[in-house]
Order: sequence, then structure tokens, then C-alpha cells
Amino acid sequence: MSTNWTLVIHGGAGIINRGVLTPEQDEGARAALTRALEAGAAVLANDGASIDAVEAAVRVLEDDPHFNSARGAVLTFEGKVELDAAIMDGRDRSAGAVAGVSTARNPVTLARAVKDHSPHVLLTGAGADTFAREQSIEQAGEDWFVVPERRAQLAAMKESADWFDVDMKYGTVGAVACDAHGHVAAATSTGGVTGKRWGRVGDSPLIGAGTYADDRACAVSATGSGEFFIRESVGHEIGARVRMLGEPLQAAADAVMAGVKALGGSGGVIVTGPAGDAVWSFTTEGMYRGQVSAGAPPRVAIYADEG
Repeated sequence: MSTNWTLVIHGGAGIINRGVLTPEQDEGARAALTRALEAGAAVLANDGASIDAVEAAVRVLEDDPHFNSARGAVLTFEGKVELDAAIMDGRDRSAGAVAGVSTARNPVTLARAVKDHSPHVLLTGAGADTFAREQSIEQAGEDWFVVPERRAQLAAMKESADWFDVDMKYGTVGAVACDAHGHVAAATSTGGVTGKRWGRVGDSPLIGAGTYADDRACAVSATGSGEFFIRESVGHEIGARVRMLGEPLQAAADAVMAGVKALGGSGGVIVTGPAGDAVWSFTTEGMYRGQVSAGAPPRVAIYADEG
């Protein structure tokens, strides 16, 4: 058994710099990242499984309105929440995902239920919401999910006649972990992009794009301009470079993110391998991120110049 357990988390990437965030936003985001690290580390430090650690960490971030996932999720063009999430276990590459759900308080836990209690990988919309109720997943209403800032963002987008997220902060949350037995897992959860229409689904719930885990290579959770991450098959591509070419995690992550950038996309990834090594790579001005490992204190960062 290895003692090199590791947990890495992210809370989104984009135009995130000291001129954009208020001191209160900066402090609140760092506090939430720290709580998420503590939740996941509590699992790993007690010989828990990586799949349980990533779910625990992401649940904390889903409950915090500083990020675009579950509580605090961005709104569709019609002013609704449509939530996406995925989780994957590197031991056997089992996975569960949901897209366009609106009633599960913690979509990552619903995705876990899809993995553990259904024959499917991806459930969507009303069917996924029905499955959530059948599985006794905790429910929440609009009064929990929707915060005033998101209503203001949607109004600003409509006034600008621009379908992009006006703040250009891809607030997807995610976690990757390697447990003490060398098993990796990944989880990702998001509200998508402000003003999305027609049931749009990004990369987060798509296995091999925004979420991927394979003990033979690594675990990946992504955040960014989802359409480009889908086209680049980011999670699987990083894993393939590690497994087939023997590339170090950093080299593989940087190469794939360069591919996303070449297509016109931006964002970031967090990655960990079965030896407990971990990296992040992003092409934006900042990415909410944090890491904790066995024998090392937690650290969180937001801006690119923080290392």
C-alpha cells in the first residue's frame, strides 16, 4: 500500500485576476476550496477510496455559491438551472453522469448513483430527475440553486446580445484523487454557461472529455470552453498520452491544453496519477485550484502568478 495519497480540486478557470475579484470574493473562494480539500483529505487519510474522496470534495464546492455548480449555478436563457455532473472510478473505469438536471441538490451524488445503481452511464433531463427521486437523492428547489448574482449576469448578457458567459469565468468544479492503494478517480460538476439554450450540454458530464479516470494512466477533471474540450476529447487524450507514450503528467496536460488553445478554446485541467503525482495546466488568467497530499499541508491558489 502506498502512502502517497493526493487530492487536487478546481473551481473553474477564466478571466480571473486581482482586478476582477473583490477581496470578499477572493477570501470566500479560498475558504471554500480549503473546506473541499479538508473533506476529501478526511476520506483519503483514513484509507478511504479515491472515488469517495472526489465525491466528498465536489459536494462541498457544489454547495458554495462562489462557483458555477448546483448552488450558484449560472442560468439558462430562460432563467432556469440545468446542471451537469460526472464521476469515474479508475479501478474499472466505471462511470456515471447526468446532464440537464434541476432538482438534485448535489448532482455529483446523483451521477454516483447512476454509476452504482443503474446499467447506464449518462442520464439526462426529466428522466435523470425521476431517477434522483427514486434513489432518494436529496432534492432542492430554485430558492436554493439561484443566487442574485446569476440573475444579474443573465440580464447583462441579454442586454449585450452576446450568448457567451459575460464574465468569462468557467466556474465548473472538479476533483481528482489518488488513494493510498494507487487507485485514481475524477468528478466534475457544472451549471454550464450563462444563457445557454436548447438543452446545451458541455464537456463536464461527457466521459473522456471533461471527466476521465483510468488506473493505467491518470484521472482528469476539466474546466473551460466545453465545446472545444469535447472536440479535443481532453480527458481521454491526456490519459492516452500518459499510457501510450509514457509522457509525464505535466507534459501530457500541457500538450492537450495547447491543442484546445489551437482550436480556439481556453480553460484548464487538474490531473493525478496512480503514483500520487499531480499537476494542473491552464491557459487562462487564473484557475481556482487546490491540492493536498499525505504529509503535506493543503494549498490553494487562484491567480496564474501563484504557481
